Amino acid sequence: MAASSPVNSNASLALARQRLQQSVAAYRSGDRGQASALALSAYLDGVEPVEPQLGSRDRKLLRQIESAMATLRARIGEGAPTSAVEAQAAAVGQLLDRSESALADRSNSTTAAFLGSFTILLREGVEALLIVIGMIAFLRKAERRDVLPYVHAGWIGALLAGGVTWAIATYAVSISGAEREATEGLSALFAAIVLLSVGIWMHQKSMAGRWQQYLQEKMSAALTRRSATFLFVLSFVAVYREVFETILFYAAMWNEQDSSAILAGLGLGLAVLAVIAFALLRLGTRLPIGQFFRFSSILIAVLAVVLVGKGVAALQEAGWISQALAAVPQIEWLGLYPTWQSILAQLAVAAIAVLGFVANARGATAVPSAHERPRGNA
Repeated sequence: MAASSPVNSNASLALARQRLQQSVAAYRSGDRGQASALALSAYLDGVEPVEPQLGSRDRKLLRQIESAMATLRARIGEGAPTSAVEAQAAAVGQLLDRSESALADRSNSTTAAFLGSFTILLREGVEALLIVIGMIAFLRKAERRDVLPYVHAGWIGALLAGGVTWAIATYAVSISGAEREATEGLSALFAAIVLLSVGIWMHQKSMAGRWQQYLQEKMSAALTRRSATFLFVLSFVAVYREVFETILFYAAMWNEQDSSAILAGLGLGLAVLAVIAFALLRLGTRLPIGQFFRFSSILIAVLAVVLVGKGVAALQEAGWISQALAAVPQIEWLGLYPTWQSILAQLAVAAIAVLGFVANARGATAVPSAHERPRGNA
């Protein structure tokens, strides 16, 4: 679909039903590969375009559809009996009927549009904000304001790139559900890897003593042009992945009838993000630098765990990674999804972070005076 084209929910859900029927027919004929591809298309091309609208009206129902369709794909992938696949497809069909009724109900559309607009911006914006504000606060603490333009150029460039993405998707090409999920997944995994390394590095520095002397002596060498470019890339990727998703969400839920409510939710969301940014910057300036680095390193490691879970889930929805369902709840803001692949990826990142923190603590204990050396030998 074109990103800014109004979404016809009836047509999208009709397409989802058609793909489901075709998927079941392919499975009956013994073509599991085609059945799996059609089941995935039912979600990406039929359900995903109406997610913003349905999520703002009945988020619980949306989660039930996502879970049921993931179960269907898992049944097909594991070669379940035809009767089990047919029963699961029928269950998905019933949920699609409920979704059609929910989307047709206009009694509370204005309130739903306002809340949907507000929560989408806040949900997508907070993650990027934490990363960018963390870098800004770090550079201020390190007295390296000369590198701040690289960070600012990164997030400003991401906003501009988001505008270009919207224009291209509107007037040039369509962005499919698979392309959207793949873009979000790959960018999330990249950001998670970068944040994990940064978090371990910051925790290592929090173990050191005499911070002001250390920064004055070391930061000029540590923040080379390559490091500054690295901060630019991290700032750009962290913001662009959220801008990309937010633009497509707003484009999908936009309609003239609820335009005022959507814009009001957008305005309130921006105001709340501005308050959060101001509060985080104030907190960063007040914390002693050792505490600041410890707090920031833990926060960044947690963000890495969240992002790797979201990245794997997005690539699963794009069909790049298989799904093995797990009996756990879906908690989106934690990046927790009910598949073993995403859970194990999160556990791996968390384990690496913990091992890195433990190694840092042992290193600081073994060499307690590493930063007490004379200036000439530092």
